[in-house]
Amino acid sequence: MTIPFNKAPYTGREPDFIREAMETHQLSGDGPFTKKCHELLEGITGRGRALLTTSGTHALEMAALLCDIRPGDEVIMPSFTFVSTANAFVLRGAKAVFADIRPDTLNLDEKLIESAVTARTKVIAPVHYGGVGCEMDEIMRIAEKYGLLVVEDAAQGVNAFYKGRALGSIGDFGCYSFHETKNYTMGEGGAVVVRDERYFEEAEILREKGTNRSKFFRGQIDKYTWVSAGSSYLPSELNAAYLYPQLLEADLINRSRLASWDLYYELLSPLAAQGAVSLPVVPEACAHNAHMFYIKVRNLAERRKVIKHLKNEGISAVFHYVPLHSAPAGERYGRFHGEDVYTTKESDRLIRLPMYFGLTPGDIHTVAQSIRRYYD
Repeated sequence: MTIPFNKAPYTGREPDFIREAMETHQLSGDGPFTKKCHELLEGITGRGRALLTTSGTHALEMAALLCDIRPGDEVIMPSFTFVSTANAFVLRGAKAVFADIRPDTLNLDEKLIESAVTARTKVIAPVHYGGVGCEMDEIMRIAEKYGLLVVEDAAQGVNAFYKGRALGSIGDFGCYSFHETKNYTMGEGGAVVVRDERYFEEAEILREKGTNRSKFFRGQIDKYTWVSAGSSYLPSELNAAYLYPQLLEADLINRSRLASWDLYYELLSPLAAQGAVSLPVVPEACAHNAHMFYIKVRNLAERRKVIKHLKNEGISAVFHYVPLHSAPAGERYGRFHGEDVYTTKESDRLIRLPMYFGLTPGDIHTVAQSIRRYYD
């Protein structure tokens, strides 16, 4: 491909920090670079405590464990999301209750949540699609009214905000991804943000194989022992060392991506004005992070033709989620609440365009011109 869909972010300083980690002979988790990443993440969120994990999936699984999800519990979430959102709760025996999305932001429709609440509901799991925040004030109001926990799937939402509050820091738990397709990466990795301090010690124990080893290394106890059920969710220091320079340059990366997003929007607005395509919507309350730029075409058949046209011109563009409720596992482990008015329809229309740190204005012009040629 002349223009790939994605390139992992790279600042140039990653090899130096990886070498430093190797020279200190601290390769296992929770070393100096992990701690530095925690501090930088907590600086971005402005509230709560952050813990790096081996993936965004594991961050969600930790959150489900911290919510004490049990068989028979229900979790309200969108069907238009990655499988990890559902798997985290399904693994604990819960049922995924899928609600429809909004056609503008493609986020969980907050107006449909309350009617989906039952006596078994334990958690609301909003997904901030493309780094654009859900209507968190309303979601938190519903959660408080019914005594529910909120787990934000902010896998795409690092350094994005809703009414000045960082995505992932508003609910009880926030879950980030640092997969290579994300704005900031460690190859595979993630983080869980714990808002309430009373859950933090439990999160540390859970993450460290069920032991109080973290307290031992801080000198708070003279030996550590097995105190609870847990697993190993710690990433290697090599992964943390790769992520660290990107978090140091988080604002630079963010500005670069936003400039690319804005240029796409400017160049494709004439097509949108003609009704050929629809462009992303960012509500006034949201400060997004340009995680992705997508267009929506008329239907599934047209999407296939546009993607094929772009591929023939050397441009890699992709569709996104197949709604979970239509998958075999979705039928087995979940149910759709109400009517699927927009989830499948909007999924069928969506095309993600190339977006990454270092994408040039010339590349964006090339992509936009190719799309215009298709419609011309």
